[in-house]
Amino acid sequence: MYYSKVKNRNRNFFLLACALLSVFSLKAQDDLMDELNDISEVKTRFELPAFKAMKIGNLQSTKIAAKGDLYLYVSHRFGSVKDGFETFFGLDNANTNIQLVYSFWDGIQLSASRESLNQTYASAIKIRLAKQSTTFPLNIAFYGTANVNAALEKDRMPDLQFGDRMSFAAQFLVSKRISEKFSFLMAPSYVRQNLQDLNEVAVANHNQLLMGFGGRMKVSKRVSINMDYAYNFHRDTNSIYNNPLTIGMDLETGGHVFQLLFSNAQSTNEPGFLSNAEGDWSKGIIFFGFNVVRVF
Repeated sequence: MYYSKVKNRNRNFFLLACALLSVFSLKAQDDLMDELNDISEVKTRFELPAFKAMKIGNLQSTKIAAKGDLYLYVSHRFGSVKDGFETFFGLDNANTNIQLVYSFWDGIQLSASRESLNQTYASAIKIRLAKQSTTFPLNIAFYGTANVNAALEKDRMPDLQFGDRMSFAAQFLVSKRISEKFSFLMAPSYVRQNLQDLNEVAVANHNQLLMGFGGRMKVSKRVSINMDYAYNFHRDTNSIYNNPLTIGMDLETGGHVFQLLFSNAQSTNEPGFLSNAEGDWSKGIIFFGFNVVRVF
């Protein structure tokens, strides 16, 4: 009888131990799954966009329209403020660009626009290549555009071909939201101009490489200060054009982003402002302008 009682006690103790081990094992599994879920969430957490608008000022940002969104972009660039009251600080000489942007697929946007300067028609595509997250430090996008100068007159240029009206630009846009308030962008760029006026550029450089830089500093919940600049490696020293520099601000108002800016480039299209910035900050030849962005 004594042996039988001890045997039952051992069996009960064994069953109790197995139950406790099962509970601890299930608890350990739950803890491990929670840790794995936490790691998974960290891996897929994306940072907030580096820029609120598709342009910093003139230079493209890495922001891309969400699938199904339609954007209306209205850009004005007035004449030089140096003209004073003669042109009411340039307001009498406005250049207007109206652009429609739409995204049919996630991470890809298409656009079409018409600019009054040189009656320029343009189409463009922007493609997201990478997005800043906890596992990747940068936003990367590709931007390409083709422009047609409709202002060229065949009567003055009898040998003018349609291809002579064309200009192109391609850019890799690399940005990083460095902090809650500050974002920075670099934009290695290529510009192709099929026709150039040697009275303006001195030496023909149909193919040009540039490096663009841009930044955004948030100063309040709805206001930021922006700046962008591009250095042209192939501009001749005797060219009448300069490297484009733009300084401005973003004002967020509900569904709008309102951008005020000053620039030494009057054109808003990439081949225009990157290659043909006719103003000069050192001489006060600066163009006031603004962009109005509306999403539908």
